[in-house]
Amino acid sequence: MPGIDKLLKGVLKYRSTIKDEMTQKLKEVTVNPQPTAVVFSCMDARVLPTRFCQTDVGDVYLVRNAGNLVPHSKGLGWHNATTEPGALVLGCQMGDIRHVVVCGHSDCKAMNLLYSMRNELDHHDGDALQLWLRRHGSSSVQKFEQWEKMKGREPITFQAETPRHNIEALIDPENNFGIVDKFSQINTLNQLQNIASYPFLKEKLQTGKVRLHALWFDIHSGNVYIFSKMEKKFVEINEENYGMLMEDSVKDPKIKHY
Repeated sequence: MPGIDKLLKGVLKYRSTIKDEMTQKLKEVTVNPQPTAVVFSCMDARVLPTRFCQTDVGDVYLVRNAGNLVPHSKGLGWHNATTEPGALVLGCQMGDIRHVVVCGHSDCKAMNLLYSMRNELDHHDGDALQLWLRRHGSSSVQKFEQWEKMKGREPITFQAETPRHNIEALIDPENNFGIVDKFSQINTLNQLQNIASYPFLKEKLQTGKVRLHALWFDIHSGNVYIFSKMEKKFVEINEENYGMLMEDSVKDPKIKHY
């Protein structure tokens, strides 16, 4: 089978090239683990945050699913527990990680499907993917509909459980992307509000010990965007604006800086 053959040959290449180096790094991070972020990304095979962010062994906790969704805390219970809040507990509560990143992308198949089902969110039938998207993507659809009513001319507000994490966002004001990509950006920002809904993160978010970030990857150009609160939109990350984006990511006059 071509698929498994590629994987097995990849293991052989790994053994002959980087295995020894990686084993040494694994020993180092096991003795002194210092992960910097919990990253929620779509499972799309074209989206590799560890590649375009150039992270190394031990740098991030990476959680991938269809649509880079993080369920809201109000749905958490015995019968519908998911791995995403568990990852937040493991990373931010037990591991003291200070940065949580949600990474969306263009041409997202999950977002295309959710967009096509936007008028059928109350249907309780369908396959596992449809149920996952309807259950945990409905608030993104609602936010998208709000944006549509304003014809994209005004910022939309993402209301968080912690007021200082409210976001005002202009969605693709330059009109560089199609409608589903715009929806994908809205969905990515909406997950930050879902993350902020978890009670065990409230104090850390209020004091700045945990910070939330939204990345968005354009698979056509290879460009990576970050949401800038200062600019109120997703901004392409490049050498010219790196300093501004760093300042924007950590600046908050309402809290003590760490």
